[in-house]
Amino acid sequence: MKALTAQKTALTGNYAVAYAVKAAKPHVIAAYPITPQTSIVEKLSEFVEKGELSARFVNVESEFAAMSVVYGAAMAGARAFTATSSHGLLYMYEATWWAALSRAPVVMAVVTRTIGPPWNIHVEHNDILTLRDSGWIIGMAETVQEVFDMTLQAFRIAEAALLPTAIGLDGFILSHSTEPVEVTPQDIVDKFLPPRRPDAPITLRPGEPVIFGNLPSDNRIHARHKVATVYEAQNQAKDIIKKTDEEYGKLTGRSYGGLVEWYKTGDAKYAAVCMGAWCSDAKAAVDALRRRGIPIGLMRVRFLRPFPSEEVAKLDQYEKVIVFDRDITPLGGVLGVEVRAHLTRAEVVNIVAGIAGVDFDAQGFLDAVQKAVEGQYRGVEFVI
Repeated sequence: MKALTAQKTALTGNYAVAYAVKAAKPHVIAAYPITPQTSIVEKLSEFVEKGELSARFVNVESEFAAMSVVYGAAMAGARAFTATSSHGLLYMYEATWWAALSRAPVVMAVVTRTIGPPWNIHVEHNDILTLRDSGWIIGMAETVQEVFDMTLQAFRIAEAALLPTAIGLDGFILSHSTEPVEVTPQDIVDKFLPPRRPDAPITLRPGEPVIFGNLPSDNRIHARHKVATVYEAQNQAKDIIKKTDEEYGKLTGRSYGGLVEWYKTGDAKYAAVCMGAWCSDAKAAVDALRRRGIPIGLMRVRFLRPFPSEEVAKLDQYEKVIVFDRDITPLGGVLGVEVRAHLTRAEVVNIVAGIAGVDFDAQGFLDAVQKAVEGQYRGVEFVI
């Protein structure tokens, strides 16, 4: 049953992360500032300073150190959190692999931002997508409310799956935009997310020597370790994500569909696919196109990792699948490449747009879908 004591307050996306982290009661927070995520750790610092959050707040000298601190803390059994963006994530990249392959349940907010050069502080998804092969769980929020809810769910998911979890929120579009947010009451959070157990798996304990990540005597051990972490654990995480979302929904009245959200796809002939904040614009475009008589729906990808293979395979029932990417590779966008690899019948059109923060609104979605349906766009199209 939905909590009757829940109240709405106006929060930016960054503050929504901070309030959710506060409610999760982490033991360790590592902080290094970088635009546009800085106000997340600033707000958490304020909570700690005021005594509203009992946590060890560690001001580190770099993003690499930030990931190293939360990695070590999680391995010692602590609930740990950090946040970063863009070049900061690239700086900590080496340590993100160690966290994932060590099965350290770290939670990290990634405020998505373009990677330079040239210098740019606006939204793009190439930064968070560098994590896609490392073993991290990767979620992408659409709204500030979902930022709050997904952050809380991330702690539950990470600790159940024993995999680090990154929550992506689009730079400035979500991070600095203010929306009404229903803040889950602390008693409900405590019921949903009890403290991390002191006897949690994979922890360091005084008087019990243990080694992690040492050089194996047989390379087959190394190979098996990567397979077990990246593939087996990720597959198991699919059910964890779905069940976590369902349980959270029962407690708060807010659930999001698990790995993906389907929007007006029941009677559709065409399907659009995207992830992140611009999905709200895509939904507006879907509504407008349906008024024009074009039967289209939307599949919003909430979690890119684990990849929602079963859900994506259902897209083969549509005549055309139009995938929108806010990132770029030599073959198109990451989402477009991965969706195409899972389909055998549907024609896939991959639209790469919104790079480096270039505005791409509902009208942009509408025009691109119209051209794809009419056959003007085929294969990969760069709309810049």
